[in-house]
Amino acid sequence: MASKLTKAQKKIAYDAKLCRLLDNYTQILVVAADNVGSNQLQNIRQGLRGDSVVLMGKNTMMKRSVKLHAERTGNDAFLNLIPLLVGNVGLVFTKGDVKEVSEVIGKYKVGAPARVGLIAPIDVVVPPGNTGLDPSQTSFFQVLNIPTKINKGTVEIITPVELIRKGEKVGSSEAALLSKLAIRPFSYGLVVVSVYDNGSVFSPEVLDLTDDDLLNMFAAGVSMVSSLSLAISYPTIAAAPHMFVNAYKNVLSVAVATEYSFPQADEVKEYLKDPSKFAVAVAAAPDTGSAPADAAKEEEKKEEPEESDDDMGFSLFD
Repeated sequence: MASKLTKAQKKIAYDAKLCRLLDNYTQILVVAADNVGSNQLQNIRQGLRGDSVVLMGKNTMMKRSVKLHAERTGNDAFLNLIPLLVGNVGLVFTKGDVKEVSEVIGKYKVGAPARVGLIAPIDVVVPPGNTGLDPSQTSFFQVLNIPTKINKGTVEIITPVELIRKGEKVGSSEAALLSKLAIRPFSYGLVVVSVYDNGSVFSPEVLDLTDDDLLNMFAAGVSMVSSLSLAISYPTIAAAPHMFVNAYKNVLSVAVATEYSFPQADEVKEYLKDPSKFAVAVAAAPDTGSAPADAAKEEEKKEEPEESDDDMGFSLFD
């Protein structure tokens, strides 16, 4: 029978595993693991099996291993991981699509009861309806100011009640009532808090950006660069088209106000000398909008039969 590893040997093995993963993977998801049980974690590992590895451990051990590995390899990019190792967190090393891996992790959530002292991650609302509890249980509802009535020998909640607000601690009365109502309001699982990619660190919200979002952000950035360039008269590629147009307007203004001219300004000067040319140009433009209507009126005139005395039922000579 093989002897158990000592504490020092376990640390050496953990350090070797973490360093090997750092060498083989360039993408790492830092995940919060609050209230995640061992069975749930095992299911997540099975769901990610293939191109992803989940590694949990003490923050001090992970920080130490990352720091020593960065010194041994000379790759200071690994040091960007150290500030992220705060709280109850783990690392998910992956070679797959980061967004897809994040979505898989999000699927493995387990419902949990509201335990006394827990910080509520969401608002908890008790819905109206029959609770199935006998009238002797009304004391719980009275303590929490929940309006009830007795209906067919059981307690019925009249209106929905916000029992716990997000960020508040769960009290003993709230926990007891939710337990009696068989309500498991919370769900827990690994939550991605940061993404490490080849030394760069960014928020997981970036994974939800679409191509349209990126295009809109890029267009907004170009617009800001263009506005700034025009304001300080500093030429940039973004502002170049506007600068050329503004320069053309200035040159055209000078040509109109002086004897200086160029081909593009000659036409403008002609119009300014004789504004009636504008009207001539408009009148010369083909107007096809009324032609069909006129043609239709002509057709109606042709088709309209001529009236005769015979149509009246008698003749002038009768």
